[in-house]
Amino acid sequence: MAEEKKSVKVPHSLILENRRALTATGVSNVDSFDEQTIVAYTDLGQLIIKGTKLQINKLNIETGELTLTGDISAMSYVENQLSGGFFSRLFK
Repeated sequence: MAEEKKSVKVPHSLILENRRALTATGVSNVDSFDEQTIVAYTDLGQLIIKGTKLQINKLNIETGELTLTGDISAMSYVENQLSGGFFSRLFK
């Protein structure tokens, strides 16, 4: 029988040090990044980190760990959307 790969959920946490260094756990993927914005996915929703001179130092998808440095000005979550986007809700 083929062995199924089980998805292990890692607890999600954020540790922000002096708005210059961020360690995040429970990260399942990084969608995009540049010096101003990093978009990461967690079980609790999409995490958007904004700032200047942002730089990813470590990304390990297996352990769910992300570390980055830079001048961090904002962090926000976008909820997981199961029902679709704006137009799908508009035309229901």
